[in-house]
Amino acid sequence: MKKLYVVLSVACACMTAGCDKKDILNTTAKDRIDAENFFNTATDLEVYTNGFYDMLPNTDVYLDDTYSDNIIPLIVDERVKGARVVPASSANTGWTWEHLRSINYFLQHYRKCPDEAAKLQFGGIARFFRAYFYYNKVKTFGDVPWYNKVLEADDPDLYKARDSRKLVMDSVLADINDAVASIPAAVQLNRVTKYTALLLKARICLFEGTFRKYHHLGDHEKFLAEAASAADELIASGAYTLYTAGGVNECYRDLFARTDQDATESILVRDYNPVYGRHGLSYLMTSPTAGVYGIPKDMINSYLMKDNSRFTDIPGYNTMEYYEEMQDRDPRLTQTTPGPEFTAYRETAREPVNLGITTTGYRVIKALTTRDQWGPVSSYNDIIIFRYAEALLVLAEAKAELGTLTQADLDRSINKLRQRVGMPGLDMAAANSHPDPYMEAMYPNIDQGPNKGVLLEIRRERRIEMFNEGLRWDDLMRWKEGKKLEKPMVGMYFPSLGAFDFNNDGQADVYLHDGDPSGAPPGTTSIINVNQKRLTNTTSGYFNPLYSTPRVFDESKDYFYPIPLEDLTLNKHLEQNPNW
Repeated sequence: MKKLYVVLSVACACMTAGCDKKDILNTTAKDRIDAENFFNTATDLEVYTNGFYDMLPNTDVYLDDTYSDNIIPLIVDERVKGARVVPASSANTGWTWEHLRSINYFLQHYRKCPDEAAKLQFGGIARFFRAYFYYNKVKTFGDVPWYNKVLEADDPDLYKARDSRKLVMDSVLADINDAVASIPAAVQLNRVTKYTALLLKARICLFEGTFRKYHHLGDHEKFLAEAASAADELIASGAYTLYTAGGVNECYRDLFARTDQDATESILVRDYNPVYGRHGLSYLMTSPTAGVYGIPKDMINSYLMKDNSRFTDIPGYNTMEYYEEMQDRDPRLTQTTPGPEFTAYRETAREPVNLGITTTGYRVIKALTTRDQWGPVSSYNDIIIFRYAEALLVLAEAKAELGTLTQADLDRSINKLRQRVGMPGLDMAAANSHPDPYMEAMYPNIDQGPNKGVLLEIRRERRIEMFNEGLRWDDLMRWKEGKKLEKPMVGMYFPSLGAFDFNNDGQADVYLHDGDPSGAPPGTTSIINVNQKRLTNTTSGYFNPLYSTPRVFDESKDYFYPIPLEDLTLNKHLEQNPNW
């Protein structure tokens, strides 16, 4: 595989070499590429647009859920605690604009190339990235200034006010539609193609449509219809399908843990290998001093039984011990967190239980690769940025929110995901006639219409299928469910201190004590002091990693980030987001 982020020519590298940390829109620096002598060939256009791929995430895709209610890390993020403050400068805030200047410079000059096919393709790629750029800006800050030209120091628009969300998102929709129409329909793991553009369009329009609906902004139907249309076009193309190698008990785990991706389900991938470079994801999942990631119990409870019945309908579900709660569940559960018979990837010997490397008792193993890659910066499994499964979820959700969903739509979307892991399909009539009260409590702001039950099931499916892929925070924000972050985030349940057999083999695996570990049976692999790893009731209850961490979500302001103070000072026409 080619590396996604191609090393650019010296000329292209010069494009940003003169930029310092200061916001590019607020400097007088000139672009280093001389348009008079560049943009003349298809190669010129390709080399320039290669630089845009730096905008895409790398391992951050598999880290963003640690800043939500999906994963509780050792150090809890400020936005989860409700402790964000207005930053002094724009560094590391998202309020940066250099990528936009680069895109607009390309769009200002690329038409001089005589190669019509190249202009169509790479012009479409530039608009793909401008749509991606502004989508991230709007979901972070709301209204933002829309710029479709290169700004110089004397341009009066440099210090203009923010444009309306409607204007910006209509412009984003125009850009992504142009990308879909212009970029060839090729299957390429490491390049933006028509299919990548279709999935980005589906993601953008689902976000915007549901945000408008649940935040009561109006005109949501247009974006939801566009989301459903884009997802439907991608599905109907037949270019991708779901990855099923290894069977129902292995395929989901293998999709993310394998070293090299293929184009079965993966649409756009960041390539890693021992030559091009490595990352540290597996280290964060296995080190007792690094990420120490833990999945909260409400996520574990959300997985259905293998027969599609609800785990949370079982009497006493919330005080089941580990071995019992892991039995006969959706196979994705034990491909996301270790089950009783957990083995390291591609090994056969049972892995010793180790609760010291997780905050909640439920470890994260999605994208955890072979043991030789567990060291610091030792992993080289590819990172999936866009995959086909998301299109199936978008189709179902967009149509359900519009009120046009049918059982046939579910059978070609959500039920394909369940079929992949050997589970029965979702029945729309049954879901709507008996909405899940556990899910209702999780999402009180959901549409209360006739599709409430199936919408709850689609949200369940989305959280499970797309877990640890960087979408959860955005989902809570667009559904106006920020208060979910205030609900208990606890872990595994223990009825008492003492010894526990996690795999039902007669041997203790875990021993909980309150200062004296001497009673641990021989061979116990995980000895936990509850004075350090707290339980909700001191000597019983749930692991409680956030026992001393207050969490507040302020509905009046926390759906957006604040604009940095230096930018408000530089541009008197900017206004701060409400209540910041």
